[in-house]
Amino acid sequence: MQGNRNGMIPISRDRLISEFPKCYTPEAALQLRTDWDIRAKVGFKDGAARHQPWDRQRMSKVVVVGDLNVGKTCLINRFCKDVFERDYKATIGVDFEIERFEVSGIPFSLQIWDTAGQEKFKCIASAYYRGAQVIITAFDMADIKSLDHTRRWLEEAMRENEPDSCFIFLVGTKNDLLPLDERQRTEKDAIRIAAEMQAEFWAVSAKTGENVQSFFFRVAALAFEKCVLKDMESGPPARIGHGGSIKSDCANLEKASAHDKKRGCC
Repeated sequence: MQGNRNGMIPISRDRLISEFPKCYTPEAALQLRTDWDIRAKVGFKDGAARHQPWDRQRMSKVVVVGDLNVGKTCLINRFCKDVFERDYKATIGVDFEIERFEVSGIPFSLQIWDTAGQEKFKCIASAYYRGAQVIITAFDMADIKSLDHTRRWLEEAMRENEPDSCFIFLVGTKNDLLPLDERQRTEKDAIRIAAEMQAEFWAVSAKTGENVQSFFFRVAALAFEKCVLKDMESGPPARIGHGGSIKSDCANLEKASAHDKKRGCC
């Protein structure tokens, strides 16, 4: 753990990002750059030198969506807890993890929302799509139908967000289940769909851990850079999303649940 410098929450050494993370494949990259935006570099140096109090609250909201059983929870647990559970209960409604990083000397956090893939929970989970800086649409590499469904999941998530306000990632899970030739064919299809979605494609395995850390480092780096650039234009950032907080998100969930019970939609 890093020292408790200036009252900051300690950050694990395996959450330090000093270089701009590489993409999975150039054919489906959001950014082909190999270094930070020059304007962001200025912001990094300025922020690291001043250690403003609001640096501790610098956070981006990540929403993970996709069909039931594609491995959303396993993906998040592999990165946040370094565990893989073959048998687990399906997510009910929503859940979240907060993962802390240090990016170029500045503290930064991702608030990662794990949403249910079951139809009956959609009206609850959709309340949490709002204010996302990153949308991760996940599919099972061994289930081509789940890839086709990612377009619908993205559409539903974007209904709650402004156009061009989010980084979008298309993530194929369980790549360890496919032989090489089949994996290559699936990746080719996924790259095509990613281009249509204006998303960056990654193939990962929560079971083996392949590409999981690299993927989330890429997510954190792009979200952080955008956050810094936005702050340089408009001042100190909101705590989460477009000005919300964990407390208000939980309150929204309670309201959504009560509303849904009255409507009988779930």
